[in-house]
Amino acid sequence: MRNTLGTALTSTAQKAMLLGSGELGKEVALEFQRLGVEVIAVDRYDRAPAMHVAHRSYTINMLDYDQLVDLVRRERPDVVVPEVEAINTDALLDLEKEGFFVVPNARAVKVTMNRIELRRLAAEKVGVPTTKYAFAHDEEETAEACEAVGFPCLVKPEMSSSGHGHTLAKSPEEAKRAFKEALEHARGKSERVIVEEFVDIATELTVLTYRHDDGSGVRTVPLIPVEHKRPKGIYYYYESWHPTSQSEEVVKKAQEIAVKVVEELGGLGIFGVEILVTADGRVLFSEVSPRPHDTGLVTLASMELSEFAIHARAVLELPVPEPRLVAPAASKVILAEEAIEAPCLAGIGEALKVPNVQIRWFAKPRSYVERRMGVALATGKDVEDALRKVREAVSKVRVTKC
Repeated sequence: MRNTLGTALTSTAQKAMLLGSGELGKEVALEFQRLGVEVIAVDRYDRAPAMHVAHRSYTINMLDYDQLVDLVRRERPDVVVPEVEAINTDALLDLEKEGFFVVPNARAVKVTMNRIELRRLAAEKVGVPTTKYAFAHDEEETAEACEAVGFPCLVKPEMSSSGHGHTLAKSPEEAKRAFKEALEHARGKSERVIVEEFVDIATELTVLTYRHDDGSGVRTVPLIPVEHKRPKGIYYYYESWHPTSQSEEVVKKAQEIAVKVVEELGGLGIFGVEILVTADGRVLFSEVSPRPHDTGLVTLASMELSEFAIHARAVLELPVPEPRLVAPAASKVILAEEAIEAPCLAGIGEALKVPNVQIRWFAKPRSYVERRMGVALATGKDVEDALRKVREAVSKVRVTKC
C-alpha cells in the first residue's frame, strides 16, 4: 500500500502513461490529476480527448513494437495504463520484464485482447459458463465448427474490437464467407476465428470488478452490475443504467463469474466483465476488459467513487473504500451522423435544462457516422426516471458543423 504521493513535473512525481487517450482515458487522466500524478497521454491520433488534460502527449502507432518500447523507456512512467485494445502486447510483456508496471499486468492485457485465449482461460481453466464455441483456421473448418455449434452462429476474428468482423452465419456457405469477413476486419494479424453459439439475449450486464491493496493484501471486489443495451447491428452500448434491474440470484451469479475470471487474470485496477443473461435464464461470461468499461460511464453519476476513480486509486496502490451507490442513474451516448472536422455540439443549452442531467462532450477532433462523440448522464428517483431524462437530453443535441 502506498502512503505518499509526490508533485507533478518535479523529480518527486509519480508518472502515469495512458496508452489510449479517448473519452475513458480522459476520465482516468482527470482522476490521476486530482492526485497530483504527472500524466502522459499517448494515442494513434493527435488531439485525442485525454490529451486535452494531460501534462504531455505523444502520437504514435501503438502496434509498433519499437515506437512503444522507445517511448516508455524515454518517459520511464511509474504505471503504464493500457486504455485501448490496439497495442503491441509483446512490447508490454518485454517492458514488464524490464521492471515497468503494466496495468493490471501484461499477461492480462494480452489474454483479454485475444478472443480464443480468453475463452480458453474462462471456460477451460476457470470453468465459468459461456456460450458453446469452437475455433477454426480456414473456411472448411469454420463451416464444420458452425455445424458442431449449431446454426445460426456467430463468427468472430481471434483479434478484434468494437464488433469489427463479427458475422452471423446461417448456413455452411455463409460460414465460409464469414471466415473471410472476420480475417479482413481483424485487428492485427489474426489467422483464426472463434465460432460461438447464437443465443437469444434478454439483457447484458457489466460487472465492474476491481483488485486493490487494502493494506493487508490484494482484494477482488465486484460492484453492483451495470445493465446496458445496444441496438441491433451496433456493437457498442447505447444506453446503460445502474443499478441493474435483474434479480438477486442473477446478480450473485454474475458477480461470482466476474470474481473468478478477474482473480485468474490478477494485477491491480478495475476490470469490466461482460455477462450475457439469456432469454432462457442462463447467466454466461462473454468477455472482459482489463480497464474501465464504456458502459461504466454511468458511474460518474451513480457512484460516490466512479470506475475511473477506483482505477486510479487501485493502480497507484492506494486503498479504495467500499464504493457506495448514491443514486439510480442512466447514460445515453451521443452519436455523430456524418463526417465533420472540428465539429460542434448544438443544442447543449436546451439539453442541460433537463433536471439532473450532465453532458460529457468528448471534443474529438473529427466525427464520422455513428462515432461516439459524447454522453448524457442523469440521476433520477429510479432507473426509469433517469433513462427518461437522458433520452430527452440526447433528443435535443446534434453533432454538427460549427
